[in-house]
Amino acid sequence: MATRPPGRSVKISADERTGWSSDRPRRDGAPPRPADLTVHCRVLSPADRLRYSPGSLLVVASASAAERDGFLDRLIEDRASLLSLGKVRALLAGRVPDEEMPARAQDLLLAAVSKRIENRETVVLAVDGLDPAEREPFLRTAAAAKRPRHLILLEIARDQVREEDLTALNELRRALDAGDLGGEGFQTALRLGGGSAAEVKRILFRLPPREDQ
Repeated sequence: MATRPPGRSVKISADERTGWSSDRPRRDGAPPRPADLTVHCRVLSPADRLRYSPGSLLVVASASAAERDGFLDRLIEDRASLLSLGKVRALLAGRVPDEEMPARAQDLLLAAVSKRIENRETVVLAVDGLDPAEREPFLRTAAAAKRPRHLILLEIARDQVREEDLTALNELRRALDAGDLGGEGFQTALRLGGGSAAEVKRILFRLPPREDQ
């Protein structure tokens, strides 16, 4: 399968379009509106080698945590870049009361992502849910730092999708295929399923080699 270098294609001036004019306080004294994250989103085709710019935020979503984790364990070389709520919960286990775990884990995950982004380090974020609200805080952090933002949706068989996930999954599919994930702040999006996921051999976070002149 031909390799397409997403990292090279993501040279989007809209990366700086974070809606600063909307940050001005409103005349009625209300708090400033959240910055507009909208950018142009390019829908990528599957390839055996996926290349992203160093320091990117790559969000990986799936209706199956096991399939998602197996995919990332196989392809992500820099283990420090791979973050998830599951990893944070494991770190907090036994140290935080159960009733405080969801909020504390979410706060710690956002802090870890923010620190790497501020240091211009790559983040591969395995999200548990499929709702845009779960992705938004991380996208806002990356957009504020003007870091590239990308999404991979890893598909599974229909009979393996839980009924409670089906609506959100279908909405994410439709938005991805239509190129509408730019409204969330993603600059590229890719849908992988079945054979196309298995054919991915490497995920790289480095610039392509310069061709000799």
